[in-house]
Amino acid sequence: MFKNKQFMRYALVFLIIGVLYNFLYSGLQNDHLNILTPFLQSTYGWDDLKITNPVTIGAIVTIIVYLIIGAAFVKYGARKILVLSILALALGCVGISFAGTNYTLYAIGLFVVRVLVVPLQMGGFLLAANWFIKYRGRVLGIITAGSPLMSVVGIGLLTSLVNSYGLNTYIIIAAALLVVALVTAFGLRDTPEEVGLYPDGADKAPASEKEEEGEAVTLMNIVTDSRAWKLIISYGIFQFIIMCMMSYMAVRYISLSTPEDIPNLFVSKALFWLSIGAASGIPMSYVLGWIDDKLGSIKASLVLNILYFFAVVPLAIMPQGGNNALMAIWAFGVACMTGGMPTMHPCVTSYVYGRKKYMAANKWIMTIQAIPMAFALTFMGAFNQAGKLTTAYYILIGLLFVSFVTILSMKNIPDANAADRDYAKAEAK
Repeated sequence: MFKNKQFMRYALVFLIIGVLYNFLYSGLQNDHLNILTPFLQSTYGWDDLKITNPVTIGAIVTIIVYLIIGAAFVKYGARKILVLSILALALGCVGISFAGTNYTLYAIGLFVVRVLVVPLQMGGFLLAANWFIKYRGRVLGIITAGSPLMSVVGIGLLTSLVNSYGLNTYIIIAAALLVVALVTAFGLRDTPEEVGLYPDGADKAPASEKEEEGEAVTLMNIVTDSRAWKLIISYGIFQFIIMCMMSYMAVRYISLSTPEDIPNLFVSKALFWLSIGAASGIPMSYVLGWIDDKLGSIKASLVLNILYFFAVVPLAIMPQGGNNALMAIWAFGVACMTGGMPTMHPCVTSYVYGRKKYMAANKWIMTIQAIPMAFALTFMGAFNQAGKLTTAYYILIGLLFVSFVTILSMKNIPDANAADRDYAKAEAK
């Protein structure tokens, strides 16, 4: 695709800013709660639910936001909506930074962050679907590496900054968001056709696009389509689990700390393994994208499902004081999970509905998936406060078996853009 120099310029800008989209999305959706929760508990004495209730409320509101933002993307394009939402996201961060002991200001700021982080990921996915078909998986594999990168360097960096500057750390985050907004406004375009180009840097329109013509995707189409429900169930489970896992990692390790773990197990041991294991897992985002491009989204989704077990099982069986082998496996699984899920979600949705109908279908699918995800923190918080956090992890393992069977049932679903995909051409030969 880099043979076309004009296409290459836009593609490179997108690859760089796409990594930042996912880095910031992962950090501001749930990863920062790993640092925020212990800090606010020790500084102000707030409990789990008081700290995370704004996120839970925000997550409930995002059920509608997915639909509204998706519709806005379809009508106005990704770039305009992205810039506006990133600027508002920065304001939410500023609100947290100035909150101090003012719980109302803290809650409003955190609520805004949780709600307006959604377009950051959705917009990046839409741009990837618009600009790439043949290389879609690998491109998404590169930009979604930003999520495990947050696990490798971001959590440690945030921990250090919060320990040094407290909530003023969010001013630094707001400044980074302003830079991202400027690059989005002036360095990107919604579609290659907007600047006289075609997806993947090709010299002609995609051959599969004529097959995509037809009626718009409506809610009725979604609720009566078994393909949609299989996507909703399988990737809804993935979304729910990733929210549960990423927001309660630190809490889980702190609960397993011994007197020898100073200040706690998460800081003394788990962060080290998170850096090592997650670094080894970052390439898995690209590997899953490569599998998608070469073997199809269903097979790649099955691989992702298996990798989720690497993240969840070790935390379920982790002993008091930790275990180095289990922590290494967990860290690798976390990177595969946080990088692989955002890689595969747009891939498999595009696989089923095609480039032109991707966002029209995705807005409904993600809206429905957001319903259980909105209660992920409440789910984990309730088990934690009951002293049964281990049980919560075993329930997550059970859900992974459900998603695996659901994805297996999708094996005969055809690829909407098969005519422009390498693996489909190879099968045809």
